[in-house]
Amino acid sequence: MKGLILALVLALVGGQRQDLDPIFHTGKTYLYGYESFILHGLPGRGLAMAGLRLTCKLEISHVSRSIHLLQIRSPKLEEYNGFWPTDPFTPSSRLTETIAACFNQAFKFEYAAGRVGTIFTPGDCPILCTNLVRGILNMMQMTIKKSQNVYELQEAGIEGICQTRYIIQDDSKNNRVTVSKSKDLTNCQEKAVKNMGMAYIRPCPTCPLKARNIRGTVMFTYKMKYDGSGTLMTSATSEQVYHISPFNEPDGAAVMEARQELSLVDIKRAPVSAPKTQLQNQGSLRYHFSGELLQMPVPLIRIKNPDLQLTETLRQLVQDNEEGATKEASVKFLQMVQLFRVATLDHIESLWVQFASDLPYRHWFLSAICAAGATDTFRFLKQKIHDEQLNIWEASAALSLAFHFVTPNKQTLEVASTFLTCPQIQKAPMHRIIVYLGYGSMVNKYCAQTSLCPNELLRPLHDLATEATSKDDAKDMALALKAIGNAGELASTKHILKFLPTFSPAAASLPNRIHADAVLALRKIARKDPKKVRDIALQVFMDITLAPKVRMVACVVLFETKPGLPAVTAMASSLLTEPSLQVASFTYSHMKALAVGRIPQLYNLSAACNIAIKLLSPRLDKLSYRYSKVIHIGDYSCEYQAGAIWRVYLMNSPSTAFPSDIITKVRGYYADTATDIIEVGVWSQSLTQLIRKQNIPFAEYDTYKTLKELGKTLLGWKELPPEDPLVSIYAKVLGQEIAFVDIDKDAIQQTMTSLTGSSNWQPMVKKVVEEVQQGVSGQWILPVLVGELRHVVPTVVGVPLELSLCGTALAQAAANVNIQISPPLSDNFRPSQLLETNMDIHADIKPKAYFHVIAMMGINTQYFQSGLEFHAEFSANTTMNFDARINMKEKNLKMEMLPCDQEVELAAVRTEVYAISRNMGEVDSEKKSQLLPKEEVPSTSDQPFQPLERASGPGSWKQSNTPSVISKGYQQGSEEAHHYSVGGRSYTHLFCGKFESLGCSACLSLKSRSSAFLRNTYLHKLVGELEAKIILKPVNTDADIDKIQLEVQAGSKAASKITDGPTSGSKEEDKTSLYKDIQAKLKKILGIENVFQVANKTRRRKKRIHRNDKPAVTNVWAEPSAHPLSSSSSSSTASSVDGKKPGNEHKKDEIRQSGKKRGSSSSVSSASSNICSSSRGDRSGAQHCSGDSEYSNQQGNPPVYQFWFKPADKQGPGREVLNSSISLSSSSASDEGISRAMSQPKFLGDSKPPMLAAVLRAIHRNEQPTGLQLVLYTDTQPMRSRMQMFVSSITGSSRWKLCADASVINSHEVSGSLKWGKDCQDYRIALQIATGQFAAYPAMQMKLEWPKVPSLVRTTAKWFYSFLPGAAYVLGYSQRQQHGPSRQATLVMALTSPRTCDVVLKVPELTIYDRAIRLPLPFPSSPSRSISTLPPPDWNVFSQARISIIENIEARCSVFQNTFTTFNGVTFNYSMPANCYHVLVQDCSSELKFLVMTKRLEESADLTAINVRLANHEVDMYVSNGLIQLKINGVQAPTDVPYTSNSDASMLISSEKEGLSLKAPDYGIDKLYYDGHSLEIRVSFWMAGKTCGICGKYDAEKEREYQMPSGYLAKDAVSFGQSWIISEDPCAGACKLQRKSVNIEKPVAFEKAAAKCFSLEPVLRCVEGCSATTAVPVSVGFHCVPPDSALSLEGQARLGQKSEDIVSTVPAHTACSCQWQSCPP
Repeated sequence: MKGLILALVLALVGGQRQDLDPIFHTGKTYLYGYESFILHGLPGRGLAMAGLRLTCKLEISHVSRSIHLLQIRSPKLEEYNGFWPTDPFTPSSRLTETIAACFNQAFKFEYAAGRVGTIFTPGDCPILCTNLVRGILNMMQMTIKKSQNVYELQEAGIEGICQTRYIIQDDSKNNRVTVSKSKDLTNCQEKAVKNMGMAYIRPCPTCPLKARNIRGTVMFTYKMKYDGSGTLMTSATSEQVYHISPFNEPDGAAVMEARQELSLVDIKRAPVSAPKTQLQNQGSLRYHFSGELLQMPVPLIRIKNPDLQLTETLRQLVQDNEEGATKEASVKFLQMVQLFRVATLDHIESLWVQFASDLPYRHWFLSAICAAGATDTFRFLKQKIHDEQLNIWEASAALSLAFHFVTPNKQTLEVASTFLTCPQIQKAPMHRIIVYLGYGSMVNKYCAQTSLCPNELLRPLHDLATEATSKDDAKDMALALKAIGNAGELASTKHILKFLPTFSPAAASLPNRIHADAVLALRKIARKDPKKVRDIALQVFMDITLAPKVRMVACVVLFETKPGLPAVTAMASSLLTEPSLQVASFTYSHMKALAVGRIPQLYNLSAACNIAIKLLSPRLDKLSYRYSKVIHIGDYSCEYQAGAIWRVYLMNSPSTAFPSDIITKVRGYYADTATDIIEVGVWSQSLTQLIRKQNIPFAEYDTYKTLKELGKTLLGWKELPPEDPLVSIYAKVLGQEIAFVDIDKDAIQQTMTSLTGSSNWQPMVKKVVEEVQQGVSGQWILPVLVGELRHVVPTVVGVPLELSLCGTALAQAAANVNIQISPPLSDNFRPSQLLETNMDIHADIKPKAYFHVIAMMGINTQYFQSGLEFHAEFSANTTMNFDARINMKEKNLKMEMLPCDQEVELAAVRTEVYAISRNMGEVDSEKKSQLLPKEEVPSTSDQPFQPLERASGPGSWKQSNTPSVISKGYQQGSEEAHHYSVGGRSYTHLFCGKFESLGCSACLSLKSRSSAFLRNTYLHKLVGELEAKIILKPVNTDADIDKIQLEVQAGSKAASKITDGPTSGSKEEDKTSLYKDIQAKLKKILGIENVFQVANKTRRRKKRIHRNDKPAVTNVWAEPSAHPLSSSSSSSTASSVDGKKPGNEHKKDEIRQSGKKRGSSSSVSSASSNICSSSRGDRSGAQHCSGDSEYSNQQGNPPVYQFWFKPADKQGPGREVLNSSISLSSSSASDEGISRAMSQPKFLGDSKPPMLAAVLRAIHRNEQPTGLQLVLYTDTQPMRSRMQMFVSSITGSSRWKLCADASVINSHEVSGSLKWGKDCQDYRIALQIATGQFAAYPAMQMKLEWPKVPSLVRTTAKWFYSFLPGAAYVLGYSQRQQHGPSRQATLVMALTSPRTCDVVLKVPELTIYDRAIRLPLPFPSSPSRSISTLPPPDWNVFSQARISIIENIEARCSVFQNTFTTFNGVTFNYSMPANCYHVLVQDCSSELKFLVMTKRLEESADLTAINVRLANHEVDMYVSNGLIQLKINGVQAPTDVPYTSNSDASMLISSEKEGLSLKAPDYGIDKLYYDGHSLEIRVSFWMAGKTCGICGKYDAEKEREYQMPSGYLAKDAVSFGQSWIISEDPCAGACKLQRKSVNIEKPVAFEKAAAKCFSLEPVLRCVEGCSATTAVPVSVGFHCVPPDSALSLEGQARLGQKSEDIVSTVPAHTACSCQWQSCPP
């Protein structure tokens, strides 16, 4: 046993690993060779790359304990810019000198147990050199575990603290060990990274790592040998790779590769000499960011004298812009921004003094100041505004941009706080709004960089909120809340809650829009503490006492916190008992929109909403757009990790029939980030008041006083508070609210007063006209730095890797416009005078827009730049130089402009990518290589190449020549040039359309030279050179063109312009005497005779062919019989193809056709009975065909696409509409109706003069004018109308023409056609819209035919068709592969119910259909007809659409016997007590405009009487002796003579049918109809939410329809009706009923004890001295108290404010017998 233990001990000691920590012995100097390089580019040989290489010698010496010295000798820096791997590195002597200067002294660092500690450098050592030292020492960083060979840990390095895996291979036999470690640079706890301009981009912390577009890793390999007490590092290598994939494509990534190699060369005895100067502590290995953030990704600038450099740059910038070198000006602008960032305030001030008075310089200067965002530039802007050296528009633009671009720090925030108190800012309301909102955004960006936000920064915003509350200033409250919302800090939560009644009862008196603003202010806070905001928003959402608008806004905020399943289901359960349908509809539609979302960041929320929707009632899905909705449109690509959504929040108000509040926003998703791109909100209230008659003194009328007194008798009734018209609009960009404006009556009047000195709009019009007459001249320039995004991470070499994107935009215009008006405007100006004037206009306008984006990936320091640079440009440029004369009285316009004399580039898009190398030593000699070489890429075995197949590519159709669509005699031809290089690496396309008669041509030029031939990815498609531009260039003509003239003549003189066009020098003749001559000349000039002669010949020829041929097809209008599968049924179907035509000749033709078709119909039936389809789920693309037997089994419920459409004018009784013979042949038959519409030979010019004539002519020096002329004819009749337009050449040699014809044939059919070519016969397109029947439902069909069109149109159509299947799939439509007519598309919409329709779209080879699609508004086909019955012949769908919209806007309330139907469509039964007036409907707004009361007459239960109060009128309508009687103000009035009031607001009473109608639209009553038995009242849509009474509030809230005067909801219809009874004096009136509170009439257990209970609402009782003869049971809520309670009913009319403890049924009296009443004599 002792021997065994000894053997184990020896084995254990022998197997123990030696210490692997690398050491450096004292007194020795270790010499290492060091080489590192870094390259940027796309993977693949033969592409350009850029990079750097650093080589040097290292001397490392151990001084004492952990202190080591590092001496870098012989550094050499080389640049690489060329095609890898053939081109060599290029030495950079000056850059080497710069680096060597900072390496001339030794560096000190701490090193123990393989870990690098603090680093010490000389005081004057640049940060770049220090980071290079960090890169060297980073190779020596190791964490060795003695007991493990494979392990993972978080290790510190130059890139931060990242996850690291170690693998140790111990070769003890050879005294060597190999250590390998790898780091995942996307999995770091404390990563060294610097972002700039990304404050508004929100990362997703829960998203998986695979969604990231930047991936990086680094691998180290160490080789060491044992050296007594430790190990000696003999060599070390590292390799770092970053993959940057902008489109998340595995193969589409740019690569940064860095390598290091450290090898032991020698060991010397002499130690490194200690540094002579004091060294400074530079911290750990972690990379330090500093000067590189000052350098923008533009050509390097050596900053020596900022003042002089700014002056030179500004002068050169303006000069480049004036010379048209916009790209150079854009780069100079970026340089100027960079110079301003280092300029002092004095330098800026001196430059301003020099250039402020010169407008072009001033614009560029101010824009650069705003974009710089430095402390001194911000302070300079503040000083200029304080000194009022900027006008109001300059200040507005400068403030918006400056607060957006300024760098938030303590200094700039201090300057920003002084803006808030600046008197000049306070005087301008818009500037004050911009400053407060901008300050909030600055606080948000600053606090995002720190863990704790100082309260001092938020105090100005909190103080504004407190001050606004104390002053009850709603505008300042809104401003404070919006600014607090921009800041988005948790510390502001308690201040926000003070504006919400749920948490602060004092806020109940604030306007609803303030409550909504307070809820919206929580949105940004939710990003920091979603749970807290979720709890707040949920409480607000559940508070039913708040306005629906506030609760809907809370719903929006609540879902933005991404609630979990419990919160979402709690919301869903609350909707089951939700009293407000507006809130229920909004929340349900919001859940439904989220449930179908595909955004990964919202997966959990989408799943929760899917579950919640299943808990809710499906009736919420059927609510119309009268209720609030959320519209969601968006998509997300999981492949590319990018997407976008567009949401529209439509919030309806009870007082509007349309959405009163709208919020629309666009949010973008990219990788694991989200950005709110733009959001616009519109709040409105009482806008409907603006469209009604104004200045009516309702308060002075008797009705107003009567309703005031009446309100005292209706217990608890209160009139609605007044609301002034208001529109509030706000805009958010990148999640920050940048501006908002409130528009009300006062704002409009103040604006007009400030402009004209008067609130009347006519002087303002005159002043504008007078200003225009003085001429408009000037030049406007607005350069803007659109954005600057920078993402910087360190590399192992010690230089930064930067991904940056910056963009500039330039909008400029130069204008010189002179307008002369004759005769001059008179002093008593009226706008109608402008219709009798002549205007001479000379205009020279040159607008221009330019957008430039620069993206960079590579090294960007203040000493050198190296990497890939991407440039994208968009430019638009045009010139409008013309003279015009307008004769308003003669309806004539004549315009002249110069011809096309030089090539002009109208619009262009260009992109290019370069590999660039720049260094400070050689600023003027940058190295730039195009990424693709000009010669062919060399063949390499490791780079497979697959050329694109030209014939199968998407652009292969462009290789064929497109035939000229117009003959050369007119203008033009079309030319198309192509060029493809070998291997498919580049192509050039040129499309031109020549306008020879006008002397110009328009061309589209496409050029591409990309690397997509290597890898077919989006990144490779962008890499290279792309160019697309539209140019206008002159065309050589036989005669020079002096000018181009356009003349437009409307009215009776239109024909004379056409007549005079081709015959210059003719004199005007008498129109009446020469009308026939002019008419004949018109037909000759326009070539109308040729057009219609050809058309008639074609039509006759088609008729003969139609009679003699034996077609095997059925007409598309044919109506199948009831037996579809038999051949005889097909024959009968074909026999009724042509419909009915007058004359016996047609009957013979019809018989012939029927006989001929009968012989071939069986084959048609058999050919068409096989129906093929491909299901959506079948990815193989195989077709599934069903035969006759299968189809017969489906006859019970056939698909909707198998039905025929029957036009209304071809319907007959007993005909079926099932399409049993769908086939290729039948579908290809042309429709006779549409063909007839296309070729109607009637020329309107035979009976009508032209309504409009336009001539576009080119005036030659010695030749006849050339050009075009247009003539428009119209013919409007009561039942039909028609319009014709002809375009032709004014030269007689050309027969090219364009003919357009549109006509309304009858109330069921509209048709139109467009033909062009030689005599309008070459090409043709026709459209027909018809109404009829589809599967027993009224329907509308749109049919488009293109018998012959140019090849380009056909190709475009095919391209469009390619998107249809995908679009149908996204929208949820069904689709079926089914061959149809190759040149026809048909859309059928069938109305299956007032709220749903079926849709069938048939295009060649595809049928798309869907059933029961919801309509935004109900569309009743006819009030007296069910939806499934056939439309009557006089049913006009076009007018019915308009009527339907009006009917859905207006509200109707009706009473027939005991049946009441409210404005909201709720129907109930209620028997009115006799002789008691009920408030049927009244105006409950503060204006109290009208009152309508009704009562049941005692003599008959079916007869009613009404009393209407309007202004000073009291109108009684009743039945006496079987006749309807009318009293006005107590005086009997005849019913057969209309009565009209003479007050400010009109009223008309007239007889209608069997009763009387009253119309008072100015009061809000569109119509009231009464006939004794029934009563119907329609109120205007602007009365929505302002009515009350039995008819309801007209607010679409059906769940709250039984609302009593007190606002309490009645338990049943009887209680509701009785609550609106008007109490009368029992001694003077006939109504003996009054409302009283009652005690419970039976014992009730209350908390296990007897209790006395009182009704919360009064119950109908007979007056004192009368007894009840009839009663009805009603449900009443009771409040119960203990028996010994002192509560009693004495002195209390109602207990509406008490709690409801029980509900019980009590009798309510409805009739009384009065035997004894104590009435005064």
